[in-house]
Amino acid sequence: MARIGFDNAKYISLQSDHIKKRIETFGGKLYLEFGGKLFDDYHASRVLPGFEPDSKMRMLLSFESQVEIIIVINANDIEKNKIRGDLGISYDDDVLRLMDIFRGMGLYVGSVVITQYAGQPSADQFRKRLTSLGIRSYRHYPIKGYPSDVKNIVCEEGFGRNDYIETSRPLVVVTAPAAGSGKMATCLSQLYHDSQRGVSSGYAKFETFPIWNLPLKHPINLAYEAATADLDDVNMIDPYHLEAYDMKAVNYNRDVEIFPVLSEIMKRISGSSPYKSPTDMGVNMIGFCITDDAICSQASRVEILRRYYAAQVALKKGGTNEEAVRRLELIMNKADITPDVCPAVSAALLREKTTGAPAAAMTLPDGRIVTGKTSSLLGASAALMLNALKALAGIDKEVDLISPAVIEPISDLKTRNLGHHNPRLHSDEMLIALCVSAVTDENAALAQKQLEKLRGCDAHFSVILSSVDENTYKRLGINVSCEPVYETTKLYHK
Repeated sequence: MARIGFDNAKYISLQSDHIKKRIETFGGKLYLEFGGKLFDDYHASRVLPGFEPDSKMRMLLSFESQVEIIIVINANDIEKNKIRGDLGISYDDDVLRLMDIFRGMGLYVGSVVITQYAGQPSADQFRKRLTSLGIRSYRHYPIKGYPSDVKNIVCEEGFGRNDYIETSRPLVVVTAPAAGSGKMATCLSQLYHDSQRGVSSGYAKFETFPIWNLPLKHPINLAYEAATADLDDVNMIDPYHLEAYDMKAVNYNRDVEIFPVLSEIMKRISGSSPYKSPTDMGVNMIGFCITDDAICSQASRVEILRRYYAAQVALKKGGTNEEAVRRLELIMNKADITPDVCPAVSAALLREKTTGAPAAAMTLPDGRIVTGKTSSLLGASAALMLNALKALAGIDKEVDLISPAVIEPISDLKTRNLGHHNPRLHSDEMLIALCVSAVTDENAALAQKQLEKLRGCDAHFSVILSSVDENTYKRLGINVSCEPVYETTKLYHK
């Protein structure tokens, strides 16, 4: 059984109650800026074993009839056709994808806000598309001197120029496809317009990480720094919170830097600021739901190592810079992390050394280590997954779950008809072959039933994994890391 260090049910209950109290503080209307991922938060589920990736969505569903969602997108991102690297789709398409997901879960999406609008043709086209789909959209404009020129921001030509977003529910969640979309500015603009209309409302921020009531150098908070190593985010002690309450709280540099300006904007809008520190603005209760600090700390150390390997691979592929790798090396040193924190690493490298070919290893939920080697029929990733399923099903590793008579025609099809040079089966092809075998073979059927147990396991590869295999592993919820080495010396790697 996987070790659990986080109480998910407590989190949903405690978080819901805390947000409800914040709504009441502002007279029944709260604009809640949601940082990070609103759903599928796999980083949180990796560093907090027991946290469910959809926990924040489930928490919002407890408000169901009281919450509406506003999705914010930057007009410049539309104009540049900016693409989400993890999904391969444009930001404007991602807005529609997010709407489908939120609606599919029973949440009400009220509108879309296009920020930094300055007549960009692509933004106009997107608005027409939204209108044709029956979706309300609003425009927010660039403000000269934002965010430092408070006098120019809080006036009729500043926030006053923006469209007022019509909302109908007490909790308005403001989210976006990516950072830099203008979520905070959208919330503050609404506070200004509400104030002009005599409507009582407030602003708060929801950020899962860093966890404010854990130490600055706690592995969970260092894991957040590792996750944002390619950005300029740095965890720090909130100096305003320390001064106001004589209490240490962890925040990150951007929120600390913007707080004096944000506080002054609130004072100009409503006469006073409700917050004494950036930590005060937050509503995150996740730190109170950790039940086993040792388990979460260990999971976070493995996550930092995983991020380090990912950055090295990205550097090898030309997708990041050396600075990100250096930052991760510093974080590794802060947390005293070596590859030994993940047993699969040494097991994969040892298997490669003994076989003379690319190899892989995986840590199973019960702590056992299984390995996989490259053969004439299976790649290391396919072999590893097959061996892991055998181990979980209690099937002897020498038993053939897939007959060579099944694999060979597939290999022949790949090379003879589909133009592949590699005849070995990838992990997705192996799974299809396993499903075919399961029709007539009880062992294969038993192994197939173990797939769900692979979720959350750590796997390491002695070479850079192909995109096909990496996607298959990720879809199964397996955490992957690789040595920054290509399997071949070719210059082009697909």
